[in-house]
Amino acid sequence: MNKGRFRVRSGVRDWLIAVGVATALLVTGLSGQHSVTGVGLLGYVLLAVGGLALAAGRRAPVVVLAVTGLCAVGYQAAGFDVAAVAFLFAVYAAVRAGHRAVTVAVSVAVLAALPLAALASGLHDTGEAFAQARGALEIAWLIAAGAAGEALRQAERRADEAERTREETARRRADEERLHIARELHDSLTHQISVIKVQSEVAVHVARKRGDDVPEALLAIREAGREAARELRATLEALRDDGTAPPHGLDHLPELVERAGGTAFRTTLTIEGQRHDVPAAVGRTVYRIVQESLTNIARHADATRAQVRIDYRPDTVALQVDDDGKATPDAAPVPGMGLLGMRERVTALGGSMRAAPRGEGGFTVQAELPVERAS
Repeated sequence: MNKGRFRVRSGVRDWLIAVGVATALLVTGLSGQHSVTGVGLLGYVLLAVGGLALAAGRRAPVVVLAVTGLCAVGYQAAGFDVAAVAFLFAVYAAVRAGHRAVTVAVSVAVLAALPLAALASGLHDTGEAFAQARGALEIAWLIAAGAAGEALRQAERRADEAERTREETARRRADEERLHIARELHDSLTHQISVIKVQSEVAVHVARKRGDDVPEALLAIREAGREAARELRATLEALRDDGTAPPHGLDHLPELVERAGGTAFRTTLTIEGQRHDVPAAVGRTVYRIVQESLTNIARHADATRAQVRIDYRPDTVALQVDDDGKATPDAAPVPGMGLLGMRERVTALGGSMRAAPRGEGGFTVQAELPVERAS
């Protein structure tokens, strides 16, 4: 909403400047007491068009630069001895937009054409025409307009760079703090869960050694302790994969798939496309998505087969993990921490991800990660 209002104000400001410049040019032209027929009428039209063209300076600065330059030469040739004020505004706008080379070329052409136009008007002889075109004041204004535009463009670029740097710094600090909190939680929970796991294991062992029936609640506690310990080990492995340890990547996928193939379901790996260099962050994310997907299949899918497909494309790396488990299209998946973590990794690299039941049954995880953007 605020940006919309800013755009409206900018447009109004551009039109006010354009109308003001056009009015000043027309008033200056009228002071010369030119006729309103033939060439004189054409001069008045060129004065008005040269000023009003400035309204489009933000959208098409190069076009406005050319139009105002042609109008300046045109009304000089028509006998209107009026300064090229609109052209100076156009020079400023074009340089501010970054079109420095084009602005210099057009400015040189206009400065070269002005004496010829003044000479063609018949108001000046050759010496006066060239002297007027080379007037120090006019050239100084031209240089000042270009310098002002360049200075403002550089200031805006520095402001944008500073804003981008602040955002990147804030995001990096947030990631570091999040990693620190996760590590603290892991350290604080590991000991307590280890105690629960050990005590429940001892209690079950003692009960069976005595020949007593082991309560179901105690067995559930033991199993929960084992599961929590596995989760913490996986979390610790992910936390350590932050650059301080050799990261897992695409080269480790065959080993990962082979380990998964030793479980209750069969796993295959298919690699398509021409393999090329992939940033470490992308390779690490692909590995983690495949790892988490295979882990979820082993725990929840009740599947007999899983397929991992990696597709190397010119600008992206695409992956897909399918299983033939019990998931059905009419059952909406419940996003757990694993899926949320995968989605966060993909989003951080500017990619996209989809995780949903397949139409033919089972579950699919698909992701595309840009290569250039993450490099």
